[in-house]
Amino acid sequence: MSGPNVSTPDMTDSSTSTTPKMSTSSTSPSQSAEDDARRTAEARAAVTATLSAVGSVYDTDLQRRAADLHTNSKAIEKQERELIKQTVGLAKQSARWEKLIGKSTKQLNEFGDVQNWAEVMERDLLRIEETLRLVEGRPDQGNMSGTNGPTLH
Repeated sequence: MSGPNVSTPDMTDSSTSTTPKMSTSSTSPSQSAEDDARRTAEARAAVTATLSAVGSVYDTDLQRRAADLHTNSKAIEKQERELIKQTVGLAKQSARWEKLIGKSTKQLNEFGDVQNWAEVMERDLLRIEETLRLVEGRPDQGNMSGTNGPTLH
């Protein structure tokens, strides 16, 4: 990421040359010290302004990012609440389905018990029919169900 493009003051002014000047009779040492102090103050002000500009560019970007994070955090919290709500609903639905499956399984088992009972009853009736035929001495002509049951002797 490159830094912001900030222009800096031109420090190559001819009055700030690094070449020592010959003292002329018109400039006094106190005036030279004042000029140095003024140039130093101006340089400090320029550096401070540059740093402030750079800082404000980064500060603005960071403030925007912080605002985005805050907004996204609120959206995530809302989604989290909705997810918890949906999860509770799903758990209730799952419990209802589990109850229904248990009920259906019980009914299927009961149906199997009824079917088994009916088969036992049919076998018993065939035995009774065969027994009555033998007691009455009738010939074997097949039973009512169309099958010959076991012969009792």
